[in-house]
Amino acid sequence: MPYIADVKHNSMQTANLQLEQIQNFKGKYPRQLWYLFFSEMWERFSFYGMRGMLTFFMVNQLMMKENVANLQYGATQAFVYAFTFIGGLFADKILGFRKSLFWGGLLMIIGSIILAIDPVKFFFLGISFNIIGTGFFKPNISTMVGSLYKTGDVRRDAGFSLFYSGINIGALFGGYACIAIGKGNLLGGIVAEGLRWNVAFGLAAIVMTISLLTFINTKKSLGPIGLPPATVTEGGKKWYEYSVYIGALVAIPFIMAMVANTEYTDWFMYIIGPFSLIYLAYEMTKYSAAEVKKLVAALLFILFSVVFWAIFEQAGGSLSLFAANNLNNKLLGVIELDPNGVNNAANSLFVIIFAPIIGIIWIAMAKKKIEPNTVVKFGLGFLFLGFAFYTFYATRLFADMQGVVSLDIFTLAYFIVTLGELCLSPIGLSIMTKLSPARLQGLMMGMWFLASAYGQYVAGLFGASIVSNIENASKMDKLISYTEGYKQFALYAVISGIVLIVISPLIRKLMQEVK
Repeated sequence: MPYIADVKHNSMQTANLQLEQIQNFKGKYPRQLWYLFFSEMWERFSFYGMRGMLTFFMVNQLMMKENVANLQYGATQAFVYAFTFIGGLFADKILGFRKSLFWGGLLMIIGSIILAIDPVKFFFLGISFNIIGTGFFKPNISTMVGSLYKTGDVRRDAGFSLFYSGINIGALFGGYACIAIGKGNLLGGIVAEGLRWNVAFGLAAIVMTISLLTFINTKKSLGPIGLPPATVTEGGKKWYEYSVYIGALVAIPFIMAMVANTEYTDWFMYIIGPFSLIYLAYEMTKYSAAEVKKLVAALLFILFSVVFWAIFEQAGGSLSLFAANNLNNKLLGVIELDPNGVNNAANSLFVIIFAPIIGIIWIAMAKKKIEPNTVVKFGLGFLFLGFAFYTFYATRLFADMQGVVSLDIFTLAYFIVTLGELCLSPIGLSIMTKLSPARLQGLMMGMWFLASAYGQYVAGLFGASIVSNIENASKMDKLISYTEGYKQFALYAVISGIVLIVISPLIRKLMQEVK
């Protein structure tokens, strides 16, 4: 027994030494960040490629009505992000981040292959595999990025910003390529018309495989980061791990039923939110008053983010149909582009270009001691989002007699959306890890994505509510209906931003020393 204890003690020392070596990296970024960057980049290519196809595919291939497609989109995306909460929980308690990521990636590959075989016949089956797979994959790779840094390391935000650019590089190419292939505007002369959607979904499977292979080949450099909890590996509880795998597969037919019937989605969302809050309250009882205050601050960020994503995520729902129905295909009058591809990719392109510039602006303001704090940045994100949706509304002022509007004004609106996102989202990922105790980081990252689930769910409701009620509506009817809705969403965003800025001193007190 003493020998076993010594072995455990020595292995723990080795793990701690490895972690210390990783966190004491020289320069701006740890090398492990680049490995996670590329794995996430390819996974996001797959995810945003799928996301960009969903609503258009449901209307044009599954022949759903536009309001139904918006609800289905909201339900599908809500489950994707809700399962990130569950995936984060299982990673924290049983699998560890590495095994969770591998299992999630494998499920996503299977789901994409199923869709590539017959996207019409197996649509909900393939989507269900992808929902559960994303839940296991997404929150855990973000948490591993946070683990590369010591508490208080000022380079953490820069690391998350780089990681965030990887997300957007994948989203840029995946968002444009998959929908353009499916519609025949990319590789149309090579891919037979009857196979275009098969190839589009198949491309998502290929890049997801690249993502998983990238992670497998580089995980040895992560030291102890992402390993299963010692209570599982040393406690003879291997069956816990197998139970998670079996449970995920058993859940697939239930997910299929709930996604296909949005009434079931309503009930799921009514349950998962209150349950997560109750569980978080229970976990809070194990921590000090100072730690609880930080968790309350994190929760306020999470609640406001629901509103942000409900408006922002019109991109995959109503704006996808708006792009298909009401946009011309000429950018700056000469560049011919697929309007849906622009809808999916413009935001990501602007993030890649302007994220470094915004970062330089924050640094310059910090040197002059005029940089807004994290809470005010969140508020600014809402204000930019509001101005963006007023710009989407303004596209109607440039419509022709058929109700077709300028791709230029639409793209300008996405530029403003991006400014709002850059004030909120990369900071949000980082602040969850800063405000959360180490043992709750997976859970809190999951709750951050759960907020996105509620945002997606409400986005579907919002999108369905602004569809024209006119049977066989003309493009002009649709233009008026959608843009009136965007004006209302803009008002919601502006009000939220003002409220957040007003209460920022209170939230700052809860955050204590966290910047």
